Formats: sequence, C-alpha cells, structure tokens
Amino acid sequence: MGPSTAEFCHKGGRVRPIDLARLAGVSTQQVRNYVDAGVLPPAPRTDSGYRTFDERHRQALLTYRALAKGHGWDAARRVMRAVHAGEVPAALALVDAGHADLHEQRRSLDAAGEALEAMAGQDPDGAAVPRAGLLIGEVAGHLRIRTSALRVWEAAGLLAPQRERGTGYRRYGPADVRDARMINLLRQGHYPLTAIQPILDDLRQAGSTGALRAAIAQRHADLTRRTMAMLDAAGELYKYLLNEPEKGADVVHEQVGLFQRCGTAGSGPRGSSTPAPLDAGRSCSCRIRLPRSPLRHAPSP
Repeated sequence: MGPSTAEFCHKGGRVRPIDLARLAGVSTQQVRNYVDAGVLPPAPRTDSGYRTFDERHRQALLTYRALAKGHGWDAARRVMRAVHAGEVPAALALVDAGHADLHEQRRSLDAAGEALEAMAGQDPDGAAVPRAGLLIGEVAGHLRIRTSALRVWEAAGLLAPQRERGTGYRRYGPADVRDARMINLLRQGHYPLTAIQPILDDLRQAGSTGALRAAIAQRHADLTRRTMAMLDAAGELYKYLLNEPEKGADVVHEQVGLFQRCGTAGSGPRGSSTPAPLDAGRSCSCRIRLPRSPLRHAPSP
C-alpha cells in the first residue's frame, strides 16, 4: 500500500516532484517526461516557470503503474494518454483488448497442454511421416509454419535433423516432425525457446511428461498473477476516472452516477435506501438509456 495523500500533499495541496519520483522509483526528469508524454495530466506552471503537481498527478502515477503490471508499459501508456486526451471509450477499449488477449492465451495454453499430453504418449515411429524423411519445405507445409521458424528452432538447439550426404539437405524423420509440432504448439502458448528445451528432453526420454506438466502449471500461475494485476489496475483506473475532470470523463460520471440517480426516483424497494438495478437496454426516469453490458454475452474465461 502506497503512502497516504497527507504524506504527499503539502502547502496548497501540492505534491513535490521528488515525492512523485520516489513513488515510481524514477528521476524527477522522468516525472516531467511522463507529463510531456501524456501519461500524467498537464502540470500548470508558476509565474517563475516551475511545474506544479497535486493529488491528481499522484493518482495518475499510481494508476499508470498498476496498469503496467497487468497490461505492460506500452499498453498502460496508451491508456493513460487516451484518458488525458478525453478519449475515455478508447482507453476502456484498450483495457478490454488486454483482457481479451489474456483469455486467448489461456485458451491457447489449454489447447497446447491437451495436444502435447496426447502426443507425449504416441510412438513417433508410428506417425504418418515417410521413413525417408521430409525436406524442410515439406515439414513447414505439413505443420503450416514458415521454413524460417524451423531454422530458428534448429539454431536454438531444439531440432537436429539429419543432413543428406552430398546435398546437405535437411531430412526430418518422424521424431523430428513430432518435436517440431510440439515446439509450434508451445510457441503458440507464448513459451520462450529456453523453456521448451526441458520439455523436449523429458519427452525424448521414455516419453516423460513431468517437465511438460510443470511448464504448463507455471504458465497458468503466471496468467493468474497477471489476471490479479489487471483486476487491481481496473480498480485504480476506475477511481481515477471518477475524479478525472478532462473532456470525456462526463461519460464515466454519467454511467457510474446513473445507478444512484435512478435510485432517487423511487425505484428501490420500499423502506430501502438501496436503489433497484435497471435492466440493460431499458430507459429510466433519468431518460438515459443503459447500454447493453458485454458481460452478459461474453464467454466465461
């Protein structure tokens, strides 16, 4: 948990640049660069030309750091720029894209795990691959990948096809094709090349799947940590948007405040101070139509 507002705000509600720098673990010049890049909101200058910072800048910096943990620095920078440009829907679309990408990674990981577990128990000599071996172009076509990918994997030590005498052409046997297929599936699951070698070693030695299961479990744990970071970032961004005065924030205030405004119109249960929620697509007494929530139609992650 970061320092409190009181620890940062000084005379006139201002925040010192050095405090912002310490909060982010960067230099005061980097804080100024964040302002110039749109990551932080504009900083008014004094008569003497010095920039002034306040609580809003501290909240923006906390939001940016939280977004970076879940979405990466580049995506976090784009989100904050959109917010400060008054393009709140565009900022939220970037957040949605990050969640969608994470969901696809989970699906790809699950598919890779199932396929690799199935292939681990197969006899490579029984695969439908010619005994004489395939040329690199034939393997690439069989797996629907580029020949350059096979060369990169070979250079990394993951593949070692035999060379034809005289011509020097690569010849891929059934085991080579199986390994190439597994590498391809793991790469689709965002595994780095260095993490694939132990998996192949285990599979080549009596078909062990120990390293495979460990790698998949580790990847699942990484995705879970990223999901939690995204949830934390969503909370920080939500709080920041509620207090964001720039153009476009009215959209957020309108949608967030709609629930409370409708509650004052007597839509809640009798004797209750809690307003009743509205159904998606139905107009309320505020004459503002609720958009249909994508959560009702999105597949479960």
